[in-house]
Amino acid sequence: MANVTFTSPRMQRDVTVYATAGDCSTLLSVAQKHQIPVSFECENGECGSCAIEVSILERKAPMGMHLTEKEKTVLRYAGKITAAQLADAETNDVPPPWRLACQFIVRDEDILVTF
Repeated sequence: MANVTFTSPRMQRDVTVYATAGDCSTLLSVAQKHQIPVSFECENGECGSCAIEVSILERKAPMGMHLTEKEKTVLRYAGKITAAQLADAETNDVPPPWRLACQFIVRDEDILVTF
């Protein structure tokens, strides 16, 4: 189980939900299931409207997180991640701070999601 805390000026308070790690649900589907108002349009990684900032809340090294090719392109084009952050993700498994909620698969670690 992973604790996922959502925070946004669009919400009256932060909301923490439990997500089953490894069930292949995207963060967007977890948010929808718990009625968290994460913006989205295409749900397919092409528009970038569901860009979120993810912070790892555990003191251990973060788990490497695969970025899809669509996600890499959209986040770079939007200026959310740098070439250095992308290289670090690909070679050292260091997750970048920005992800697309429709592409991000929840892992077995507690995270803070800012949108």
